[in-house]
Amino acid sequence: MSTHPRSILLGAQAGAFALPVCDHYSGVEARMRKSLALQAEMAAEFGTCVFDVTLDCEDGAPVGGEAEHAALVTELALAAAPEARVAVRVHAVDHEAFESDVAFIAARAGHRLAHIMVPKVESVADVQRAAAALDAAGAPGLPLHVLVESPAAVHRAFDIAAHPRVQSISFGLMDFVSAHGGAIPSAGMSVQGQFSHPLVLRAKLDIASACHAHGKVPSHCVVTEFKDMDALRVAAQQAAHQLGYTRMWSIHPDQIRTVVAAFAPLASEVDTAAGLIESAMAADWAPVQFEGRLHDRASYRYFWQVLERAHQTGLPLPEAVRPLFTEPAGQRH
Repeated sequence: MSTHPRSILLGAQAGAFALPVCDHYSGVEARMRKSLALQAEMAAEFGTCVFDVTLDCEDGAPVGGEAEHAALVTELALAAAPEARVAVRVHAVDHEAFESDVAFIAARAGHRLAHIMVPKVESVADVQRAAAALDAAGAPGLPLHVLVESPAAVHRAFDIAAHPRVQSISFGLMDFVSAHGGAIPSAGMSVQGQFSHPLVLRAKLDIASACHAHGKVPSHCVVTEFKDMDALRVAAQQAAHQLGYTRMWSIHPDQIRTVVAAFAPLASEVDTAAGLIESAMAADWAPVQFEGRLHDRASYRYFWQVLERAHQTGLPLPEAVRPLFTEPAGQRH
């Protein structure tokens, strides 16, 4: 087999790693346990982990009970199955519990965590502070995911995305809208308004663009109308197909399958991608004609990423390309 597509096609801006397309948040003990159990069930069903479980300290910890909650999420992370993808959202860097959150959780469970999520990041200085705290806790290799929630933070998104420790940026819709002092109506937080208000839409596009410029993963905000699956489906499809997002939050277990399906490529596109990549590999990545069109490495890159997204979302892969996702050269962080 010729050189693996990942080593020949992907550069810094194309993304050096892949993440599950859904990031599921829970902060209540019973729900956190159920989320980890559901992750294992769906991984067995799909053949891959299709969502991360992020245990939430920021909204999950009662006031005054931050230390106890940090101990709980640490216990859950350490007890999770070896193949589980579990993360923790700590308090913001200016919260009095931030240092103790990171010192306790990262020191004990850093080796088991996929990442640490830091909310309300305003600048690169906040990222540097979070990275230094992880280093001091003995977790220098633990990636950071950050939540951008204000107009000033959105303005600095490109600088934040450039930091080597940052793996993903999420958009904090509710805080972003409320940070405008009433200039954006409450409808801007709704499932319809967040895709139509110009300031909200611009912020989403800026974050997606910043992430793609530095090979990082843009993660779309929640849809709070969690019982409206049709609205969620439309929102997830808009985020994936129009705004350039490759990941999305979930706050209710019922949202997970809808998000995963919305971010999955069409079966017909997967078949095309597999055929083209097979032809390209046979030609040692020289230009080829395929289905009446001329293709080279630029289009090879796109269609390889279609296959990677199919794999991330648990779609069945054509037999010809299946070995690319099982052999060592096909492994991805």
